[in-house]
Amino acid sequence: MKILVTGGAGFIGSNVVDAYIGAGHDVAVVDNLFSGKRRNLNPKARFYLLDIRSQEVKKVFEHERPDIVNHHAAQMSVPASVEDPMYDADVNVRGFLNVLEAARSNGTKKVIFISSGGAIYGEAKEYPTSEKYQPVPMSPYAITKFVSEQYLAFYRHQYGLDYTVLRYANIYGPRQIPHGEAGVVAIFMDRLLNGSRCAVNSFDEEPRGMTRDYCFVGDVARANMLALSKGSEQAFNIGTGVATHTADLFGEIYEAVRKKVPGLDSGLKTPDRGVARAGDLKNSCLNAGKAKTGLGWSPEVALREGIEKTLDWRMTIS
Repeated sequence: MKILVTGGAGFIGSNVVDAYIGAGHDVAVVDNLFSGKRRNLNPKARFYLLDIRSQEVKKVFEHERPDIVNHHAAQMSVPASVEDPMYDADVNVRGFLNVLEAARSNGTKKVIFISSGGAIYGEAKEYPTSEKYQPVPMSPYAITKFVSEQYLAFYRHQYGLDYTVLRYANIYGPRQIPHGEAGVVAIFMDRLLNGSRCAVNSFDEEPRGMTRDYCFVGDVARANMLALSKGSEQAFNIGTGVATHTADLFGEIYEAVRKKVPGLDSGLKTPDRGVARAGDLKNSCLNAGKAKTGLGWSPEVALREGIEKTLDWRMTIS
């Protein structure tokens, strides 16, 4: 199968590309390398250095004629979307429409769209939150993701373009960069390995920090594999259903680093107190039961194991 992955040099996208190529698929990547890295690119994938807003995207589709488009490219930072909502919309809405237009004009059969279960539901009253809960996006980033889902429904109705939406929790793992959504795992690891203090951001009423659902990138890659042939016209939460306070996440990472770095300064064990960023939610956790029944997917890697795998990778690039 021919697959085009936008954002395929990024943290999550590159792991998905590796999974697709490992399964024998023919893969092309479009990425502007704004946050993606050349070192993440699979050598078996054809690479186009290109912004998804560029008119050159149409030429890539005309040449590649992909069966499937996997859309990971995005402005991914909630705080950045609050600071510059016009840029956020330009990339996440106009850029996505540019991809959709190229797809429907060149015989693409299906789009796998990466949405954000960690953002679009807002401060949900259902917790863990299922897909039945009506999204109440509370940041420009979340708004653009939800709007993009509506465009998918239109393109299906108007042009017959199939789609599956994957609403990610907070994803972590090898190749994660220390900024953007869910970057706290990479931030904590980098700072501890450099002997620097960490801070747990929180709202006043919860000193342990916010809660998030942390899902390992290898599990996410499996979900993208399954979505190639399943989940038509549906949205699926991709998460663990386990809520973790930021302070508890830090504790797990500190212990993992301490085992690898025996001389780690014990004074780093207690993090500083930070403040919540613009657009941050207090709590986010996903019910992924629908993914189990609809895709045959469920998470396999527990947080402690995933942190160890991520740290092993991080130390190989030091």
